[in-house]
Amino acid sequence: MSLEERSAFSIELCRAAGALARDYFTHRDQLRVDQKGSQDWVSEADRKVESFIRKRIAEAWPEDGIVGEEHGDIKGSNDFKWVIDPIDGTTNFLNGIPTWAVVLAGVSEGKTQIGVIHDPIYGETFSALRGCGARLNGQTIRVANGKTLDDGIVAVGYSNRIRAENVASTVAALVLRGAMFHRNASGALSLAYVAAGRLIGYVEEHMNAWDCLAGLLLVTEAGGLTEDQNADEMISDGGRVIAGAPQVFDELKSVATPAWGA
Repeated sequence: MSLEERSAFSIELCRAAGALARDYFTHRDQLRVDQKGSQDWVSEADRKVESFIRKRIAEAWPEDGIVGEEHGDIKGSNDFKWVIDPIDGTTNFLNGIPTWAVVLAGVSEGKTQIGVIHDPIYGETFSALRGCGARLNGQTIRVANGKTLDDGIVAVGYSNRIRAENVASTVAALVLRGAMFHRNASGALSLAYVAAGRLIGYVEEHMNAWDCLAGLLLVTEAGGLTEDQNADEMISDGGRVIAGAPQVFDELKSVATPAWGA
């Protein structure tokens, strides 16, 4: 198993998938769209981009497993598995808002080993390989240094899997602490922005693995802190996410935990 080869492969694959997704974005008025739930949409683009990624993985690494948001899981003959979100931020995508990303993580031994978040609109590729740091278009990135809740921006995630009042409580608590809150409707990109020092933290009561595994690795490899999560358990059940620069992580946890009632 070569993690370095898989990492380089995943970066190029996300860029190729991003080009395909961007073409669908340009012609989004022609897409078939289905509703999975309240404020939860899936389009023809999501399915076709994921199929493209799956095909490329199967050709290059046929022994690996595959987990994706839009299609069934494929069990591999080894411990390594790929976790795909073909378009994170589908609601933005369908409404013409240029904030969405192609997301790919590689998992083995219960840990995320590889993470890539590619933004085709701005040409930004965030990547991380466990133990080797985090990068943006090949250049090393680090979490924000020195900023506190009083002068930084914290992103707050929301989905229909959690109680709306818990989100309201989280936002209220952050505002009372002096923080500016932000939501761009792409949890993956928000985590990438934490890794790049653009945001000081991100909190969400429940995320699916394909939305967060790549971003959580990016944050830790960029010098940030996250709650300890077993990647295989996240794939199975999802879970809460708290991530941030070291100087604000404990405070973010103290804000989010009571707001979520846990």
